[in-house]
Amino acid sequence: MQQLTLLRSIRQTSPSSTWPSLPLPHLSPHMAPPPSAIPLFKPSSSPPPSFSSSPFCSSLLIHSSMLKRLAFSSSLHRFLSHPTKLLPSSTTTQHISPAHFPALSSLIFRRPVYASKLLAMAEQTSNPASQSHKHTNRLAAEHSPYLLQHAHNPVDWYPWGEEAFAEARKRDVPIFVSIGYSTCHWCHVMEVESFEDEGVARLLNDWFVSIKVDREERPDVDKVYMTYVQALYGGGGWPLSVFLSPDLKPLMGGTYFPPDDKFGRPGFKTILRKVKEAWDSKRDMLVKSGAFAIEQLSEALSASASSNKLPDGLPQHALHLCAEQLSGSYDARFGGFGSAPKFPRPVEVQLMLYYSKKLEEAGKLGEAKEGLEMVFFTLQCMARGGVHDHIGGGFHRYSVDECWHVPHFEKMLYDQGQLANVYLDAFSITKDVLYSYIARDILDYLRRDMIGPEGEIYSAEDADSAESEGATRKKEGAFYVWTSQEVEDILGKDATLFKSHYYIKPSGNCDLSTMSDPHNEFKGKNVLIERKDSSEMASKFAIPVEKYLDILGQSRQKFFEVRCTRPRPHLDDKVIVSWNGLAISAFARASKILKNEPEGIKFNFPVVGSDPKEYIQVADRAASFIRRHLYNEQTHQLQHSFRNGPSKAPGFLDDYAFLISGLLDLYEFGGQTNWLVWATELQDTQDELFLDREGGGYFNTPGEDPNILLRVKEDHDGAEPSGNSVSVINLVRLASMVAGNRSDHYRRDAEHVLAVFETRLKDMAMAVPLMCCAADMLTVPYRKQVVLVGHKHSVEFENMLAAAHASYDINKTVIHIDPTNSEEMQFWEGNNSNIALMVKNHFAADKVVALVCQNFTCSAPVNDPESLVALLSQKSSSSA
Repeated sequence: MQQLTLLRSIRQTSPSSTWPSLPLPHLSPHMAPPPSAIPLFKPSSSPPPSFSSSPFCSSLLIHSSMLKRLAFSSSLHRFLSHPTKLLPSSTTTQHISPAHFPALSSLIFRRPVYASKLLAMAEQTSNPASQSHKHTNRLAAEHSPYLLQHAHNPVDWYPWGEEAFAEARKRDVPIFVSIGYSTCHWCHVMEVESFEDEGVARLLNDWFVSIKVDREERPDVDKVYMTYVQALYGGGGWPLSVFLSPDLKPLMGGTYFPPDDKFGRPGFKTILRKVKEAWDSKRDMLVKSGAFAIEQLSEALSASASSNKLPDGLPQHALHLCAEQLSGSYDARFGGFGSAPKFPRPVEVQLMLYYSKKLEEAGKLGEAKEGLEMVFFTLQCMARGGVHDHIGGGFHRYSVDECWHVPHFEKMLYDQGQLANVYLDAFSITKDVLYSYIARDILDYLRRDMIGPEGEIYSAEDADSAESEGATRKKEGAFYVWTSQEVEDILGKDATLFKSHYYIKPSGNCDLSTMSDPHNEFKGKNVLIERKDSSEMASKFAIPVEKYLDILGQSRQKFFEVRCTRPRPHLDDKVIVSWNGLAISAFARASKILKNEPEGIKFNFPVVGSDPKEYIQVADRAASFIRRHLYNEQTHQLQHSFRNGPSKAPGFLDDYAFLISGLLDLYEFGGQTNWLVWATELQDTQDELFLDREGGGYFNTPGEDPNILLRVKEDHDGAEPSGNSVSVINLVRLASMVAGNRSDHYRRDAEHVLAVFETRLKDMAMAVPLMCCAADMLTVPYRKQVVLVGHKHSVEFENMLAAAHASYDINKTVIHIDPTNSEEMQFWEGNNSNIALMVKNHFAADKVVALVCQNFTCSAPVNDPESLVALLSQKSSSSA
């Protein structure tokens, strides 16, 4: 009772004693809460920040009993719950929650760099001699772009580490931890409003030790304190603001705070004063509360399996349940699953495609067609909407409305890799070049703007940028939006056609969304939105479709050239292993899947129309960079990220799992066998560092850092898939390549991992769509194997490999071996002697031979692509 009284007393900082649950009065492109969000403030003429409020948005197994035990402290923390950078809710229907480049159409250009336009502090600090700063703190010595953005705040920031912890212990003061990332809009807002304010800085410097954390560089730190915030409030976001004891136990937390009291909510300065008062007068109670919270979270998140495998029938039940739940949330008018804001959650598409394939194999063609239609319509709506960058390629983070019209404009690498893959899958199924075009659009954007000099792939582009050269204030979307007059000035006689196609209006088209723009920043501005089919529009203008498409492509290129003269959004050039793994997969798969496009197909800007084989070269260079710079050949361990050198953080589960997945794709789609060898080595290291051999499942961290208070077995497939889901699929794939005890070992580990998440699969399948697929894949008794035998680096080999990947089938493994390569044969003789013997028996010097094997039986060999495609199109016995 005494604790509860304290919590209530700190909460009572607002002029009002009541905290009504009221709908949000306004939304803006970066402030879009899910329908279930319940703000704790009064409506106002100014828009409050948004947050995600879903009991499932956490990617963790947090038991309801634990939440009840933590509830005693929630009244203190609830007034701090003000999440801003949206965490996508994702599980149940009620919680779904200037230079010109004239030759650009035929070339890939590197991102142009204009020194005068590098506005972000992260880039300014790379040349400190060229400017003077009133303040410089310890972050100036860091490599993280996010930390460097705060290097000249008056706040005496520390990076996460022992120096900061020791200072807090020495001064006996609490720690304030601010967690975000360099392309986070509300992180920028809080910096300008609070961390650049001398008065706020004095409070922080006098009363706290302040630590800045880049969540992309230290996801382990972010996971601990985001889990704490989510467990108490049911939602979270960035910037994440948490107060800790000197021994790093959480005392209270929230997300974005305005500098001053408003909306009936306490401002950041008020919060700092109240936390200081509580620390001085009720310290023991706060520390005990934080320790109790960590104890309960640790207990819940270290769940162990009660058996070594899932009950019979549960994988099929979970797959069906997840598809049923997704279908129930499907938006038949605008596509997608759930309502605004809409996130392109690729794992949902993957689930629906996989389930439809299973229905088709079972002869349920009508049901399969229904699922596919949902997916295809969703992908088409996304491609036509403003969430897709029609000028430069790639996709923005999410749409604030249900129509995919007005996006939150940041671009993340993890989205691009996953979305390219699902568009490739859609092309494999339909052979409709709309989907292959969008896949190329994404990959060509990455090649042009997001790849470094050694092949490394960068992390993200910001949503915010200056509207003009020399402007001191950045605005969201400034780089991407256009006025109607600008369209006329750029295109002249083609302006009418372009404006009609992309729904450009003199008054602006942002009113199409459900948002309100209280600051009028988007008044008169347009995002490009394809409103009509090209053939219909060509008919309207009485010109052939091909000419119509040519005009659009030429117009987009002109817009691109003009856009290149604008100040660019900040580029986060950090290299993250896990996200590179997702992109490696997409580039590798594209290299063969796109060879099945019709001959003579013509592409228009921003798609370059490269030979697909160039894509595997991108994947190869990215993988080589990681091995060269972020892998220790002696310890066989990864580092998490790279910027001006490897980060201090070790590789985490996602780094290993996503990279292994990418390497398996790189091998299966034509890469060298050394990538497969490395994947097996990384799997051994992953098992050593992260696998709970007794309880099952993979932890997210190695567990060697005593300052990381929680080790999590993550299951939620959200914006990124969970490391456990991807790991199960990796184990299934590896088990189909090797033989004997090693294959059995991989399958047993996969079964034990899934057993940890039995309750999740049984009751909340929609939270784990990729895990549902993984569980079903493990039940397929005999995975199909396609074995190609012959000399590589020939046209015949490339064509046969493209034929092997022409159809969509996740339950298929492609193995390619050149019997004249001694290193390859040595690997296969040591890991699968049956495959090695088969290769020796079917090698022909003058041709490439293919065999399709399943259930200990192999087809007669074929040696032409058409025969292989026909053979693979036969009904799989895995559907039985």
